[in-house]
Amino acid sequence: MNWLMVVLGALAGAPLRYLADRAVQSRHESVFPWGTFGVNLAACAGLGLLTGAATAVPQPLGALLGPGFCAALSTYSTFSYETLRLAESGARRYAAANALLSVLAGLGIAALTTALGQALAGALG
Repeated sequence: MNWLMVVLGALAGAPLRYLADRAVQSRHESVFPWGTFGVNLAACAGLGLLTGAATAVPQPLGALLGPGFCAALSTYSTFSYETLRLAESGARRYAAANALLSVLAGLGIAALTTALGQALAGALG
C-alpha cells in the first residue's frame, strides 16, 4: 500500500516541479536558476513540516507526501547540473551563490518547518 502512495505522490510532484520551474524561470532574465531554487525550497519546507508532524500523520499520507510528492518535487540532479553549467559558462559567482544559498536556505527552511510541524502536532495531539 505505501509504495502505491509514493507512486501517486510522485505522479503529482514531478510534473509540478517541471511546470513551477518553467513558470518561475520564464519571469527572470537572470542566469540564476530561480525555478529550481524555488521548487527545492518548497520541497524542503514540505518535508520539514511533515517530519515535524510525523507522529500526527497517518503512514499512508506520510508516504504520499514525503517520499512521493516532496521527493519528486525536489531535484538535486538539476541543481547540480545548473550549478556546474553556471561555473563552466564563467558565471562562477552565480554558481557559488546557487550552491551556498540552496544548501543554507534548504536547511534553514527545513529546520523552521520541522519546528512548526512539531508545534502543530503537539497542538493537535
